[in-house]
Amino acid sequence: MRIDLHAHSTASDGTDSPAELVRNAAEAGLDVVALTDHDTVAGHAEAAAALPAGLTLVPGAELSCRLDGVSLHMLGYLFDPEEPELARERALLRDDRVPRAQGIVRRLNELGVPVTWERVRELAAGSVGRPHIAAAMVEAGVIDDVSAAFTAEWIGDGGRAHVGKHELDAFDAVRLIHGAGGVAVFAHPLAVKRGRCVPESAIVRLAEAGLDGVEVDHYDHDTATRDRLRGLAADFGMLTTGSSDYHGTRKPCPLGLNTTTPEMFAALVGRATGATALRG
Repeated sequence: MRIDLHAHSTASDGTDSPAELVRNAAEAGLDVVALTDHDTVAGHAEAAAALPAGLTLVPGAELSCRLDGVSLHMLGYLFDPEEPELARERALLRDDRVPRAQGIVRRLNELGVPVTWERVRELAAGSVGRPHIAAAMVEAGVIDDVSAAFTAEWIGDGGRAHVGKHELDAFDAVRLIHGAGGVAVFAHPLAVKRGRCVPESAIVRLAEAGLDGVEVDHYDHDTATRDRLRGLAADFGMLTTGSSDYHGTRKPCPLGLNTTTPEMFAALVGRATGATALRG
């Protein structure tokens, strides 16, 4: 089985619609794909309706979090999307994305960058985020590719045009995902290429608070980092996952770039009580 547990659609910052995503997953030879858009479940219904025969869809979301002053992402799988406390927090996270993005555009304009809020909204078919602003910067000829925007020079954390946003306490995220019957996995926890990461001691604290797993096999983790995370997971009884973190054409990581073992996937599904995986 080929299992990819982290992918995005146009419901957040991917370039494939949810229907296109599941079709592309099947064409890529996947048996299982998780739809984990940022802070939203808006794409789940469309993906489920278009699910090709033989493909299993895992409903999820990637929640924007913070721990000890560091931004991080928490993957929630198979939670009840109607559970009120987690649904309310997702709404807060989503709603803050618009004023935050508008603030970034204003700062870029002050720096002489000719991007407009109207164009950013056009690029964001769903929940707006920094990748849409970065795409507008590429269109304007300011930078060569999207990744160049995520630096101190532009819109990276602490950058000249960076604006903060509402983020969920990481411990609360684990609690809320569990409260909705889901499974909590720390996304790309040591992806230092993206900026500042929490220390391994923070992952231990989260494990002690009930964190179910860590995303180990990710394109932003080198071999040594994967080995460290796998050892840490073994020490604390956590699941280990692998995935592409697919964003369509927005990032150079194809579906199935990294995968999760069938044994780990079965263990993840076995922990969930909020929702079930959907088979096409």
